[in-house]
Amino acid sequence: MTGIIVEDEFLAMQELDYLIGKNSSVQIVGKFEDGIDVLKFLQSRDVDVIFLDINIPSLDGVLLAKSISKFAHKPYIVFTTAYKEHAAEAFEIEAFDYILKPYHEPRIAAMLSKLETAFAAKKEREQGGAAANPSTGSYPAPAAPPGTAGNAAQGGGAQDLSAGRRVNLYKGDKIIVVDADDIYYASAQEKTTLVYTRKEEYTMHMSISDFQAGLPQDKFFRCHRSYTVNLSKIREIVPWFNNTYLLRLRDVSAEVPVSRSKVKEFRQLMRI
Repeated sequence: MTGIIVEDEFLAMQELDYLIGKNSSVQIVGKFEDGIDVLKFLQSRDVDVIFLDINIPSLDGVLLAKSISKFAHKPYIVFTTAYKEHAAEAFEIEAFDYILKPYHEPRIAAMLSKLETAFAAKKEREQGGAAANPSTGSYPAPAAPPGTAGNAAQGGGAQDLSAGRRVNLYKGDKIIVVDADDIYYASAQEKTTLVYTRKEEYTMHMSISDFQAGLPQDKFFRCHRSYTVNLSKIREIVPWFNNTYLLRLRDVSAEVPVSRSKVKEFRQLMRI
């Protein structure tokens, strides 16, 4: 896994480089102080992750991330900044994470672990026969187990994921049947949806909208265009910027954002 650091403070750049090397296998292949230099670099080389400060010369980090999001190859974006006020905007543009300075090693280590897990799942999808159809850009549905009625038609919209409170999740070529209540949250990753239980991560080759449609609607809430959350798993509701929230869940370290467009509905559901 390759990455670059974009940071105009030398000591902060060195510290982050050290923490990444200590806590992950991410290979840093470039360090930059200026947003324009990053764009020039990415014209000739792809990387898997960008650790991006927001306040940098020439082109600030948020605008740079928006430009990168239009690339055919979209690296993960991890914002690193001393300012909290950009967090809501970072989540809106689907940043992988948002790290506040000064750095705390346990927080960095947790982010890197989650990053490597997401990257490994992505590579497994790419190498495990789930290649995108070149004509449609969609993914083939996993094979149905023997004795079932067969797969839903590819690209045919929401699938019938659950029978009552049971949900079929996919891990490699296996179909794992779980209780819907065991799902903590799901997040959109390109053309797939990553689904998280307490200890496992599963990959669904469908949009998060289609996945959400197959869940019990009284229990799961689409809190963000890239996230759906099990309301019963919420441990803490943290007020965030621009009147949004971050949700901390029981038993897992993930933080799930509530976007500005969903705040009113979320308050009504949670009676806050």
